[in-house]
Amino acid sequence: MLDIDLALRPEDLTAAIGRMWRLSACKIDALQRRYDRSSGAPVFTVGGRYTSRGWTEWTQGFQYGSMILQFDATGDPQMLSAARRHTVEAMASHVTHAGVHDHGFNNVSTYGNLLRLHREGRLPADEWERCFLELALKCSGAVQAMRWTRIRDGGGFIYSFNGPHSLFADTIRSLRVLALAWRLGHVLMGENDRPVDLLERLVQHARATARYSVYYGRGRDAWDVRGRVAHESIFNLNDGCYRCPNSQQGFSPFTTWTRGLAWIMCGFAEQLEFAGTLEDRDLDPCGGRGEIEGFMLEAARASCDFYIEHSPTDGVPYWDTGAPGLARLGAWADRPAEPFNDHEPVDSSAAAIAAQGLLRLGAFLSNRGQAADGTRYRQAGLTVLRTLLEEPYLSAAPEHEGLLLHSVYHRPNGWDHVPAGRKVPCGESSMWGDYHLREAALYVQRLAGGGPYLTFWGPDAAGGTPSAGG
Repeated sequence: MLDIDLALRPEDLTAAIGRMWRLSACKIDALQRRYDRSSGAPVFTVGGRYTSRGWTEWTQGFQYGSMILQFDATGDPQMLSAARRHTVEAMASHVTHAGVHDHGFNNVSTYGNLLRLHREGRLPADEWERCFLELALKCSGAVQAMRWTRIRDGGGFIYSFNGPHSLFADTIRSLRVLALAWRLGHVLMGENDRPVDLLERLVQHARATARYSVYYGRGRDAWDVRGRVAHESIFNLNDGCYRCPNSQQGFSPFTTWTRGLAWIMCGFAEQLEFAGTLEDRDLDPCGGRGEIEGFMLEAARASCDFYIEHSPTDGVPYWDTGAPGLARLGAWADRPAEPFNDHEPVDSSAAAIAAQGLLRLGAFLSNRGQAADGTRYRQAGLTVLRTLLEEPYLSAAPEHEGLLLHSVYHRPNGWDHVPAGRKVPCGESSMWGDYHLREAALYVQRLAGGGPYLTFWGPDAAGGTPSAGG
């Protein structure tokens, strides 16, 4: 179980975050000098060098988005220049990619981060650049919303690249592009000029994810443990009925793949922040604030509690809480994670995503007057991030292109590199893990420095968003 440090402050991580940004700059520069974009998007490292895995190219936005975060944190103008150039040259196809659910990963990390900097006044006023960024996000949100499956309960969901029967837990974090497109006033036009409300689709997808992807200990099946997450939920397309849980990247449908758990934690916490910026009249047609924030908060709290209870003491989880080799590790939850063990790999990328989910949920609850619970989650997030900012997770070796070590991509498929002399994957990085470590570090850096709260909903939405000190 995570040993939460209740005395840890954001300011206590300032030195470690500064060191991370210095290492991060070197990693970004090294990858930019060496990597050939024609090989496809970099996905994970093998022997310390980034390589591609041609599948859906869902990591390219993390590569260029990392440059934007580096500029945001350090003010390095070369990072901003490179990010702008690569976004224009390489990201357009992702905006109109009709075959994936990953729009919020690729396009919010690039177009969205640049627009956020415009809204914060961090970039010189440029009406045409801002319009360009807004148009990309509008189109991306609409394309994501087109991947729609209607289900028996009257709702629906954005289906994964596996097909219309498939609801992925991951998509809840990617859903933020739909929020941005709606906030920008966009409407998807369907057959016979029928308008499709993007906010309605956002809420319906979130509701389906909360209902079918997250467990609440109510006896849904024999393995119904509160906070457990199913990576994939399967539906019968003939009648729209839910059929069963499944897992593409976890050990089984009845265990919890921890990166899927982390996507739920971070995605619902961020959507709660988004809902908090809306007027009641916006939410009333979709079910009302009480119902919407109710199911989002229940999913966020349950998943965050499960993470805390089923992680090692330092907050870095193994790749699946039911992985069979864990039995050989004995009381693995009562001590720090062991990335160099011989039985099951840890997944630091899940920890980086989860840290931000814990921090955002803590801020949301504190802003709503639930100080004790808010403090618990915030301190849990700070504790996890502190672990990731030090060895053996932070990559200090200049020859290694990754920033966050001991990340795992697809254990069932055997895609992850197992170093010579080892029995399970370890020592490698992933593009999403590196990005989310940077994003969590930037979040805490702003808390420590009293800067604006890190959100995509913009300073104009501050009325519903926690303050940096919240």
